[in-house]
Amino acid sequence: MPEKVALIGSGNWGSAIATKIGVNASACADFDDKVYMWVFEEYVKEEDGKWVRPARGAKPPEGKTWVDEGYTPLTQVINEKHENVIYLPGIELPHNIVACPDVATCVDGATMMVFVIPHNFLAPIVPKMEGKFAKGAIGCSLIKGIEFEKEGDMKPILISDLLQAEMKKSDGAPVVDMSVLMGANVANEVAKGDFAEATIGCTKPENGLKWCKLFNTKDFAVQAVTDVAGAELCGAMKNVVALGAGFCDGLGYGGNTKAAIIRIGLKEMQKFCKVFYGDRQIKDETFLESCGVADLVTTCFGGRNRKCADIFAKNIAAGTPKAWDVIEAEELNGQKLQGERTGTAQDVMKAIKAKGVVDAFPLFSQIHKIAFEGAKPETIIDMKLEKYY
Repeated sequence: MPEKVALIGSGNWGSAIATKIGVNASACADFDDKVYMWVFEEYVKEEDGKWVRPARGAKPPEGKTWVDEGYTPLTQVINEKHENVIYLPGIELPHNIVACPDVATCVDGATMMVFVIPHNFLAPIVPKMEGKFAKGAIGCSLIKGIEFEKEGDMKPILISDLLQAEMKKSDGAPVVDMSVLMGANVANEVAKGDFAEATIGCTKPENGLKWCKLFNTKDFAVQAVTDVAGAELCGAMKNVVALGAGFCDGLGYGGNTKAAIIRIGLKEMQKFCKVFYGDRQIKDETFLESCGVADLVTTCFGGRNRKCADIFAKNIAAGTPKAWDVIEAEELNGQKLQGERTGTAQDVMKAIKAKGVVDAFPLFSQIHKIAFEGAKPETIIDMKLEKYY
């Protein structure tokens, strides 16, 4: 029987990866041709050639619906136009991608489930899937981010572990083997067909092969490593290093300094993974894959965190410092800093303090001091680098 694929999530990245999944599901006999994509239902209408939504928090007039007001469900627009006009405008989706507003219907009978939703959606959405997906189904998380325990040693919690736990909550529920897909993947570039690489972190090679078959195309090269924790943690830790790269840019430091920050950052990412997930057999080669050095470089040269850290440093130098939330609101056009307004950097610091290993992470420590403790940005280079030797 062919694999039945469900895509849970339809934002910018979810819609972009749908362009690859749809093509492969249609072309390969290993997969059922039809792929359901869960869409958080919104209402849209076209005005002056642009698709718009009701204002945030707005409600239709009493006794009426948004449809009465001339709006159309986003799922209907996607299925008729084969385009996500809100989150990936201008890109045609494969015609075998079927938008669905009900997640239970989306995953009904699914044997392979791809998760691309904000991690704060997990708790309300995953329980609705109970009893719907096939026994023996496997999952793959494309969700970048990380949670931390709130007490004790503040250990980082993998999103893939949270997903697995949510799906196992009810009595008799199966354990879903989870993989991850991480890498240097700017969604719009992937959707346009610009060449990119990605890394599958898996627990079982046979499942890694299945995911590679689903995602890999001539312009989207995917390789698997049996290292879920290493691949996934890279996707979160890069955002901390990007702050350091941004401080360098804001200070006008050259390529040598920025390259040093990136190299040191990669080493500390690797060390962090081994300190907190050494029992998962973290592999050194993972950090040389797309999920590691490639994603780190992309984020340190073009990501939101780099941009805002650049501005943060320039404002301090000019004597007009601004808080992170102010910079975010002014510069990101409604988008958010990666890592919950740099909260990842704060949680990382709490974790390494709780573990008693602060001295092993001079870059992470200095980034935290600059971002949250009032240290001057130029102290980014005041690190005890001999701790690396």
